[in-house]
Amino acid sequence: MPQSIAHIALVVRDYDDAITWYTRTLGFTLVKDSYQPEQDKRWVLVAPPGSTGTTILLARASKPEQEPFIGNQAGGRVFLFLQTDDFWRDYNAFLDRGVTFVRDPKEAPYGTVAVFQDLYGTLWDLVEFSS
Repeated sequence: MPQSIAHIALVVRDYDDAITWYTRTLGFTLVKDSYQPEQDKRWVLVAPPGSTGTTILLARASKPEQEPFIGNQAGGRVFLFLQTDDFWRDYNAFLDRGVTFVRDPKEAPYGTVAVFQDLYGTLWDLVEFSS
């Protein structure tokens, strides 16, 4: 039986702030935003433009013990990898929209990469893989 990863949960402080940042700053698509009354939370999914695979579930921290993980789910390592077909197009667009890059672009054996952070400090690679 084939399997795939449907969603990756990303702990955020506020649904609306996260939606705004991911859709306006990164240009992601808001796939779903629905209220779950039985749990008093929202089911918020975003995805990169044109993506048909895994989505990101923006999961608001609902308990005090979850709050320290906002922006640090991977212990300071890069947590998510955004693949692009045109590194410089997206890198420059992100700079224009105020994205903070914490590592400058570099050419690596596998492609071109730079590290940026989201609104809470979660680290991402923007990467265009070599053919």
